This record gives sequence, structure tokens and C-alpha cells, in this order.
Amino acid sequence: MTQERIQAYEKIRYALTNAPLLLMPDWKLPFKLYIDACGEGLGAALHQVQIVNEKPYEGPICFISRQIRPTEARYVAGQMECLCLVWALEKLHYYLDGSVFEVISDFNVIKSLLNMKTPNRHMLRWQIAIQEYRGNMTIVHKAGNIHKNSDGLSRWALPNTPENPAYVPIGAEPQIQIEGINIADVGTEFFEEVRDSYKLDKNCHILTSLLYKDCKDAALANSMDDIWKKSYENGRFHSFDGILYHISKHACVMVLCIRMLINTILLECHDNIYLGHLSEDRTMERIKTCAWWPSWRKDVIEYYHKPSTPWEVVHMDWVTALPPGGDKSYNAYLVIVDRYSKTPIFLPCHKDDTAMDTALLIWNRVISHTGLFKNIISDRDPKFASALWTNLHKLLGTKLSFSTAYHPQTDGLSEGMIQTLQDMIRIFCAYGLEFEDSYCFTHDWCTFIPALELAYKTSIHASTGKNRSMLEKGWNPKLPVDTLKGDLVDLHPTASGFRLFLVKVRHHANQSMNDAFEYAKHKWDKSHKTPEFKVGDLIPVSTLNFNNIKGPKKLKDSFEGQFNIKALHGKNAVQVELSGELEDKHPTFPVSLVKNYTSSDKELIPLRNKTPLEVPPLDQSEEKKVLKVLKERRLRGKMKENTWSGTEIHNMKMNGLYQKRYLIPRGFSEDSDMREDQFLNEISELCALDT
Repeated sequence: MTQERIQAYEKIRYALTNAPLLLMPDWKLPFKLYIDACGEGLGAALHQVQIVNEKPYEGPICFISRQIRPTEARYVAGQMECLCLVWALEKLHYYLDGSVFEVISDFNVIKSLLNMKTPNRHMLRWQIAIQEYRGNMTIVHKAGNIHKNSDGLSRWALPNTPENPAYVPIGAEPQIQIEGINIADVGTEFFEEVRDSYKLDKNCHILTSLLYKDCKDAALANSMDDIWKKSYENGRFHSFDGILYHISKHACVMVLCIRMLINTILLECHDNIYLGHLSEDRTMERIKTCAWWPSWRKDVIEYYHKPSTPWEVVHMDWVTALPPGGDKSYNAYLVIVDRYSKTPIFLPCHKDDTAMDTALLIWNRVISHTGLFKNIISDRDPKFASALWTNLHKLLGTKLSFSTAYHPQTDGLSEGMIQTLQDMIRIFCAYGLEFEDSYCFTHDWCTFIPALELAYKTSIHASTGKNRSMLEKGWNPKLPVDTLKGDLVDLHPTASGFRLFLVKVRHHANQSMNDAFEYAKHKWDKSHKTPEFKVGDLIPVSTLNFNNIKGPKKLKDSFEGQFNIKALHGKNAVQVELSGELEDKHPTFPVSLVKNYTSSDKELIPLRNKTPLEVPPLDQSEEKKVLKVLKERRLRGKMKENTWSGTEIHNMKMNGLYQKRYLIPRGFSEDSDMREDQFLNEISELCALDT
């Protein structure tokens, strides 16, 4: 290239990137963003229409471009164009945040990016990334020759280096969060940490040395722990790419040795949103195909175990729609139930309390007695699902577990407690909002809450065989009825004896709870047979939770339709192909809301499946012509119009008079003194005159 061409190129470059060709942005006016992508790079040009010399003029604000990365070269055209849009919005956000703008592209598919029904992994992340611009952004399609500015930028893009303002570091993949859940927690860094951890553990370090070049050192092998030595002698360990693998009859999985990495695997295999906090057995099955360490079964049980002390795991729920009560006109109360001792706490409150009000209520009234909770189980109430509530408990180290829609069994402990408390309140307030005692003092429902809470705490629970206060505190509170028992002998047990007594009580309670669980499971399984479904079966679905179905809900069938099963989600849920009136409903149902479809035998009952005959509507469109009024009658001084009898109409049809579409004057009924044959003769004469 000659020196003159280089100078001309630099002049054009300077003119394009400086005034007056390059405009200053006006934040009151909308922007235009031209984007284009090709196999070499990405390009974008930000324009704006401004008034220059009293005429509208569209000029550039800035230009950006970069070369694509090796991993992006495999993208198809649609993915490449969407990548260019997301990249341009990220780099030009200081222009576009809060501004109205139009995105112009030569690829028509990009218009459906925001509303794509079945996006792949990349499209889903890009959809989330541009949601903040949804209200202000409009995507339009124009032919490629209209916006050659961005087309040229993409074909001769600047190198992806730190000097480029649009530089994106290689390997920098931002983690996207959906509802506070990290999608990519385990990445390449995890495997690097696994390799580095082998140097810190004695057994793994020895295994790495033994497996390197197939070393046969018996003394070195004997220095390992027994469980590692036994697995090594059975040929269960293998090394590949610096990572140790354990081979079993189920799978070949990597070996972990430090607690931090083990906790990461436990978290991903149980707490992840896509694994659904499944049972202990299912979590073990998942761990078995991911990783191995000597005490993995014990660690899974401890990670998933039931609470061993009071107030580790609690259930929470609200009761609303109550009449105002108390000095502050409370109209709701919050129920907190300890899962271990079944001890409840009832807190009167207001139904319009915010998440902050609820947090302060628990902090001021509960935490000082129970300490911080390890796990809170609740429904998906907006207060419990709010960002403030979730972030607060994240800071406190409390895990939040939400129940599934239409599946109250998840939070069954609080639901049952609410039902019991409501029954207790109804005993006193069933005949009025206030209750008058024997001393003529009046009380509302809010006044009874402390006494009812104490009464429930001191009652015997069927599952544990003990009262709640004994399991929670180790002693029984004194009640008014205890004054009738006289003075009791205080044995003054020693501290060690009291501790031993409390351990025995809790051990007995654990055994009683296990027996109660087994008994309840046996009774349930005996009377409830889970139906077996397979893909392709026809099933009707329950309309119990559908509120917008046409027609009166009381007259609707409890089960409706014949829908095909599309997929099975374990043994407790099915996914069906809905159609018609139910097409917009969620397609996944628990097995309790569906049933097997049974059709009638066409040979035995041939008429059941036939469509009933439709009765044609009466033709009332034609008006009849009145020819003549033959006679009138007065009944008790009032005019009364007589009607035809069935016999008269039949005779008229037989004589062909009824077919002429005349409205025969309503004459006389059967009790008339005029004979029927005379009347018909007169009608015949009238018809002859008419013709």
C-alpha cells in the first residue's frame, strides 16, 4: 500500500470518528443501533436523528467492533446475530440504559429473540440478559444494503485485544442467576482444585504415585488407610489427566478428598433447583454417579438427616381472614412449628404486613427463645418468596424450602397445626366474636392465643409419646390443674442424671416417631394404591384448582377430558398434552389430580358413546296473519282469549288447513256451544274466498 493510500485512509478514519460527522448524544431523543455479525467478527453502530441546520439528520454516535472467539465460530447465523445484539447492549449500556432505541438488523429471526418459546442454552441466557431493555427496545428488520456501516465493521473488525474498547476476555463467561440460583457453580476451576487437593491428602498422594507408570511398591501401598488400601488391591482406582477415578459396578467417578469439594458436590446433587431437594435415597443415587470418597454414604445421611435437636427445622404458615382482635386489631396470625418436638408458636399480626414486618416480628418474639433456624419450610407466599426475606436468611445461613403448588403435604405439619388451632378457637368463639367467662369478662380470639399455645405444648403428641415441652426443655410447665395435686417431692437430680434422663427421653421420642411414621405409612399404603401410568395413556385431569373454566363450577365434572400422557416425572407427577379450554393451563399434574380413563364397551353398551340428537329450535320468525275475529267471550266482565285444543289442531292438520300458514282466529275451546264441524266449514269458506 502506497503512502498516499495510507494517508487517505487515516483522513477517512479521522473524519468518521470526530465532529462534525460524529454527533454528540442527545439523551432526550431516541437512538438507532445497527448490528451485524459474520464469520470474522461483530460490528455495531449507534446512530441518532438530530436537527442540523433546521433539517433532520441521522448521524453516528460511535462505532464498535471485535473479532469473534474460537468458541463462537461454531455458532449458526441466528446465534451469531443474537450474540452481536447482547454484546452491543453490554458495551453501549451507558448510552442505552433508560433510553428508547431501535435495533436494526438484516437477520429477521432476531425479532423473535425476546419471545422464543423453546430457546437453547445460549438463547436462554441472552434472553435474560436483555430483559431490562424490553420496554424501551424495538427490533426491526431491514435489508443488508441499508446499513452498510455495521456490515463493514463486522467484516473488518478490530482485534480482540485489551486496546480495543469492545474487548471481551477469552474465557470470561458471566454467570447468569435465575431467581437467586447459580447456573454454573461447578466449572473448570473445580477440576483444577481437585487436582491440587491430591497433594494435601496422604492417601491420594500415595495413590497418584502408585498409579503413575504402574508402580508396584507394596510398602507404599500398606501405608494407606484400610479402606483406600482395600479398594486399591481390588483394582478400583484409575488415573486419567491428573484426576483419580473410582471404578464400581455402577459407574466410574472421580475421587474427592477435602471437605470443601465434598460440600460442593453435596450442594449440587441435592440443593440445586434442577434436582429438586429429593429424598435421601435419591440423593445417594445421584452422588453415586458423580463422586466417591470413603465416608460418602455417612456424609449424605448427615447432610440430609432429620433434625436431632429442637428448632433446627421449622414450618411456617399464615392464617388470615380473621375478624379484628386485640388492642391492635390483629386480623391474622403466623404459625411456627418445630419439626422435632412439634412445639408451636402463635404470633398475632396483620395480613398486610410486609416481609420486613414479618422478619422483625420473628426477630423480636422468637429468635431470643429458639435461636437461629437451620431450615425453614413454607409455602410460596409473596412474603416468604420476596428478595428481602431470601437475602436475609442467606446472610443468617438459614436454608429456605418452599412447597410445590397444589401439594400441601410438603408443609403438612403447619397445615395440621393450623387446623387444630382453628378448632380450639371455634370452641370459644363459634357463637360470637367475643366470649364472656364466668367473671363477666369478655375476650376475643386474640386473647385466647397464649393459653391455647400453652395447652397444646403440654399435651401428649401421638408420634413422640411425650408432650412438647418435655422434648424441648426437659421439664413440664406447671398448669392450674397441678395445684390440685398437692405438694410434690422434689428429687433434685444431679446435672449428669438430668442429662442422662433427657437423652433417654429424646431417644424414646425418636423411636416413637419412627414407629408412628411406619404406622402412618402402612395405613396410607394399604388404603391408597398409586395408579401406574405410562407415556401415551389417556387420562382425565381434575378441575379442582381451575377457577376460570366456562360455566358454573358447581355443575362441572370433577375430571375433564381425555389427554395423552407426554412424560412421567417420577411416580408422583405426569405431564399431559392439554388442548381446548385447558390448553393454557400448566401441563404437569400430581397423580392425585389425574386418574385412569376407562371407556365403555361399544358392543355391550352401543348407545353410550353416541352423540344425542339435537332438537331444532322453534321457528318463530314468521308472523301469522289474522283474517277475522269470529267471536268474543266475556268472563266475569273481562275479555278472555280462548285457545285451540289438541283435538282441533289435529283435525285442522288432517284437513290441510294448518299448512296454509294462516293464523286461525282463536275461537272457542271444547266447552264452546259451537260445534266443531260447523266451525271448520266456516274456515273452509274463508279459505276459498281468500284464494
